[in-house]
Amino acid sequence: MHRSLIASLLIAFGCAATAHAADAPHSMTGCLRAGSAAGTFELTDLGLADGPKSALIASSSVDLAGHVGHKVEITGTTAKAADASVHAMDVTAMKHIAASCP
Repeated sequence: MHRSLIASLLIAFGCAATAHAADAPHSMTGCLRAGSAAGTFELTDLGLADGPKSALIASSSVDLAGHVGHKVEITGTTAKAADASVHAMDVTAMKHIAASCP
C-alpha cells in the first residue's frame, strides 16, 4: 500500500510539472501586424525553421497599437485559440527591436 501511495504521488507530481512547463512564459520575435478584427494583433515573420510562422495575440497587458509595423519581441504564455493549428499568446511584455520589419 505504501508503494501505491508513492507511485500515485509521483504520477500526480509529474502531471503537475508537465502542466506548469506548458504554461511557462516564452518569447518570440517578429513583425507586429494588425489583426483581421479591429484592436487585434498578430506577430508574423517569426523566422522559425520549425514551429509556427505567426502568433495570434489573444490578449496583451502591453499597449501594442503604437508598434504595428515594427520588429518586436513579445513575451507571454500560450493561450487557447479557436483553431488548434494557430499559436496564440497572452502577452505580458514587449521589447522594441526595430522601427521597421524586413
